[in-house]
Amino acid sequence: MDDVKSTWGNRFIIAAILQGGIITLMALSMVGAQAVFTKVNMIQFLSLSFEGPAKWVFLGLMFYLILIVAIAVTAVFYSHLEINLKRRFSGKSKFLAWIHLIGMNVGGTGTTLLMIFAGLSGSGVMDIFTTGEIGKPNLAVMDSFIPPIGLFIGFLAIGVMCGGLAYTLAYLRKPSPIQ
Repeated sequence: MDDVKSTWGNRFIIAAILQGGIITLMALSMVGAQAVFTKVNMIQFLSLSFEGPAKWVFLGLMFYLILIVAIAVTAVFYSHLEINLKRRFSGKSKFLAWIHLIGMNVGGTGTTLLMIFAGLSGSGVMDIFTTGEIGKPNLAVMDSFIPPIGLFIGFLAIGVMCGGLAYTLAYLRKPSPIQ
């Protein structure tokens, strides 16, 4: 059997694994916060997460999980193109694939982490670090998160569009000889 590899598929799989590690650390930090700050009930906070700014925490976490799955599925697309269809990425398609990888990871992660942080800040959870208790919601702080979240969404969108273009260019290229 040929030792055929998917360079881009492997890069996206590694990115998905790293992103999975980040969300695991986030989950562990939530459990740790619950253990350290006993006056705080994270389960109660999460059960109220559809009210006010706290919903951003829930949505950020859900979008982060979706992002991780999307990165892993993207790896399958690249693997199919490189291994099954024997297409190569070079020149413009390679450059666009790099933009895809970076844009998807930086843009997607920045968007979701800022959403989570905005929800924690706006709902008063960040007051734990100063008072040891959850503070009152502060809706005004939410407005300061909108421009950077929009910027990261732009990076994500550019990355995904470049990935679609890279994939199309590589797909239209003639298959490479047997490797």
